[in-house]
Parts: sequence; structure tokens; C-alpha cells
Amino acid sequence: MTLDNIIQVVVEFVRNHEHWAIPIVFFLAFGESLAFLSLLLPATVILLGLGALVGESGIAFWPLWIAASVGAFMGDWVSYWFGDRYQHQVEHMWPLSRHPHLMVRGHAFFERWGTWGVFIGRFFGPLRAVVPLVAGICGMPKRYFQLANLLSAILWGFAMLAPGAFGIQWLNGWLD
Repeated sequence: MTLDNIIQVVVEFVRNHEHWAIPIVFFLAFGESLAFLSLLLPATVILLGLGALVGESGIAFWPLWIAASVGAFMGDWVSYWFGDRYQHQVEHMWPLSRHPHLMVRGHAFFERWGTWGVFIGRFFGPLRAVVPLVAGICGMPKRYFQLANLLSAILWGFAMLAPGAFGIQWLNGWLD
């Protein structure tokens, strides 16, 4: 099954079963932010597709934004905890063991940017998978991590869903 097929299946499922939209968006955002799962799950493009569905179908935006934000927050929180708990052992765990360059890049990014790196890292693909893990490994104070995590999760959730949701609504209003 190709990525396009996966996107199509998920978006079509949500179109036909709108009551599943909130848990699906939560799971996708959680998976996209969780250190190990994010390397395997193409959640960003699916979330963008679901944002477009929101704009087209009239599914409520705000509950999905909250679900995406909470899922992203929880995924990073678990990643941070995992790094704090297991330290450098995580570098030898699959799938990170197959991509050692990600940990090197994530560590360099975190060392350079610190708390801002946690915030900014959420918005850059592979860094999203490892920066919270590295923050935990490096012993970043929890309160600073959680502040950056919370604020970036709220903004990221909006950025994933709003372009499709509001862009399509705006376009439909403009074309009418």
C-alpha cells in the first residue's frame, strides 16, 4: 500500500465515520511526536489531509485541534521520559539503531538551541522524532521542557489542521 493509498483510506474512513475523527487525530499526532513511532508513521500528510476534510465537510475544527495538540504534547512527553529514563541505551534500540545520524543531528540541534530547540524541533520532520528524546537524555529540567512542549504542540496542532480547514472554507467563500 502506497502513502497516497494510506492517506486516502484514513481520510475516507473519517469522512464516513466522523465520530472517529478525534481519536484518530490524537493517535496520529501522538505517533508523529513519539520518538520511535514517528519514524514509521506518515502522520503529517494524513493530518494535513484531515484538515482539508474539516474544511470541506464541516467537521468541527476546534476539537480536532485540541486532539492534535494533546496528542503531540503526550508524544513528546513520553519521548522525553524515555530519554530521561533510558539515557544513551535508546541509541541502540530499533528503529533509532538503524538511523544513528538522527540522534547525532538531534543532539547537535538540542545543544545549540536548548529550550528553543524543543520548540523549534517540533516543526522539522526527523528532528521532531529525536529532540525530546535528546532533551531527556541531556537532563533538561522538566518544567522548561514541558513549557516548550506545550506551546509548540498547540501551535503545531493548529499548523497541521488549519491550512486545509480554513483554506478550503476561504476558497469556497471566495468562489461563491
